[in-house]
Amino acid sequence: MIKQLDEDEAREALDDLCGVLVDCVEGGASVGFMDGFSLAEARLFWEPVIASVGRKETLLYAAVDEEGHVVGTVQVGFASQPNQPHRADLKKMLVHRRARGQGLARLLMEAAEKGAISAGRSLLVLDTATGEPAERIYERLGWLRCGLIPGYALFPDGRLCDTTLFYKRLA
Repeated sequence: MIKQLDEDEAREALDDLCGVLVDCVEGGASVGFMDGFSLAEARLFWEPVIASVGRKETLLYAAVDEEGHVVGTVQVGFASQPNQPHRADLKKMLVHRRARGQGLARLLMEAAEKGAISAGRSLLVLDTATGEPAERIYERLGWLRCGLIPGYALFPDGRLCDTTLFYKRLA
């Protein structure tokens, strides 16, 4: 099940959110963190995200398993510049390795797009590690590739990582 989390629900799910992020980093995902990333560090990442949800600056979606645990997540961050009220950034689309292969990434992306439309956004942008599975997911969901930046970031193990930029116009 995909659910939009409000600030209180996100605080209740904080341990699960941290677990998903740590699992993805341990699995080699280039999502901003390096090997040895801890649950305590994940908490430091999630706390401001949750506060942003409370300020209505971010939409936070969670994939919840049968036991009620968060196993995937994605964020829609609203552009704060006055000349970009139509745009949002898709951020940190993460699925725990034990929950992959069930279509959760697609469901999370669909929920994020619907939420962005409901919030009056007509353009979404994202970046992702070039050559990684998420890149193919975005293409299958109709996102358009608009560029590649070589050596933009690092994988958790320290190897350089190219980044592909995508956008999607929303109906």
